[in-house]
Amino acid sequence: MAKSVKLQVLTPDRMFYSGDIEMVIVKTPSGEEGFMAHHAWSCKLLAPGEIWIQEVGAKNFKVAATAGGFIDIKDDFIVYADAAEWPEEIDKTRAITHQEEVERWLVEHPHDEPDDIAAARRSVVKQKARVRVAAGGSSSRRTR
Repeated sequence: MAKSVKLQVLTPDRMFYSGDIEMVIVKTPSGEEGFMAHHAWSCKLLAPGEIWIQEVGAKNFKVAATAGGFIDIKDDFIVYADAAEWPEEIDKTRAITHQEEVERWLVEHPHDEPDDIAAARRSVVKQKARVRVAAGGSSSRRTR
């Protein structure tokens, strides 16, 4: 049996997830990173994307969309997410519409303030992640 570790995923609104896991995979600015029990302590920024949670004894991963934040890896793991949603909480049509609106805005405002452009690009990435999660997440990691 694989070793387990306690994971908590907190958002400003709620305790999104709490449980014993074998592995968690998150999206960082440099790519996807996975963590298991007894991992070296670290603290990493999260990019908008997917979080994959493999609970103890589970064959399948649970997948959720996150809007950024950071992960604190110590004896226990804590994800502080700006927002997090399970697939059933995501309105896929609304996410697609919002993504399209922001992409249109980016085309129409290529020379706006750099901070506005960066925020719009982050929003597009976040909406794409929400749409992927609503559709079941990246297919490469459904089972282990």
